[in-house]
Amino acid sequence: MAKVISLVNQKGGVGKTTTSINLAAALGSEGKKTLLIDLDSQGNASNGLGLNTNDFDYDIYDVITGACEIQKAIIKTKFKNLSIIPSTINLAGVDVEFVKKMLEDTSFKQNEQLRSKILEIRDLYDFIIIDCQPSLGISTMNALVASDSVIIPVQCEYYALEGITQLLNSIILVQSNMNPDLRIEGVLLTMLDGRTNIGLEIIEEVRKYFKNKVFNTIIPRLVRLVEAPSHGKPINAYDPTSRATLAYENLAKEVISRNGN
Repeated sequence: MAKVISLVNQKGGVGKTTTSINLAAALGSEGKKTLLIDLDSQGNASNGLGLNTNDFDYDIYDVITGACEIQKAIIKTKFKNLSIIPSTINLAGVDVEFVKKMLEDTSFKQNEQLRSKILEIRDLYDFIIIDCQPSLGISTMNALVASDSVIIPVQCEYYALEGITQLLNSIILVQSNMNPDLRIEGVLLTMLDGRTNIGLEIIEEVRKYFKNKVFNTIIPRLVRLVEAPSHGKPINAYDPTSRATLAYENLAKEVISRNGN
C-alpha cells in the first residue's frame, strides 16, 4: 500500500508547494507510482503541473464532500509515474460544508473524510503526497489524519522556527486522538541562499532542534526553481541539469530509503 506523506507548515512561503510538486515528480522519476493531492484552495500544485480548471470535471473538494468517487478525480499527468487530484477555490468552502453536515448528522467525522477516500486507492500507488494549505484548519487536519507521516519544510531564513511549536502540538493532538501512527517523516531545509551567514546559522539551529529528523538534502534558492511552475512543469522536466533537480532527486532517494524501498 502507498505511503501517505503530507507537506505541512502553517507558515506560508516556506517552499511547501514547490516541494510537493518536485518531490512527487522525483519519486515518479525514481520508478515509484506517485499521486499528488492538491489540498490547497489556491490550486498552486495543480497549476504547477500545467492544469487549469478547464482540464478537469472534479477536484479534491468533490472527493472529500462525497460529490464524486476519488477515482474520477485522478488525472494522469504527462510526467513519469505521476498523477494528481487537483484543487480549486471550491475547497475554501469545505469548513462551512462540514459544519452543516455535522449539524445534520452528529456521527459525521469531519477530520476523517480524506482518509476514508484514500483507503479506496492506496494499493494503486507507492507514494501519495499531500500538499496542504498554510493553515491548521479542517483540510489540513484531514491530511494529518489520512497520513502516515509529515514532512515539515523550514526555510533557511530568520524566524524559520516561528509557529513550529503550534504545528508540533497539532501533530501530537492528532496522534493522541485520531491517528496514533502518524510520525514526522523529516524536516526539510528549503530556500537556502549560500551567500548569507544567516542561512548557515538556521541550518545549525534547526538541526540542533530536530536532530536526526532533518533531511541531509537542502533545497537551494534558485531562479529556475521559481520559474518552473509558470511553465507547468516540475524542475526535473523544466531544467534537468539544475542544482534544484539534483536536490529533489536526492530528497526522493532519502524518502525512499527511509521507507525501506
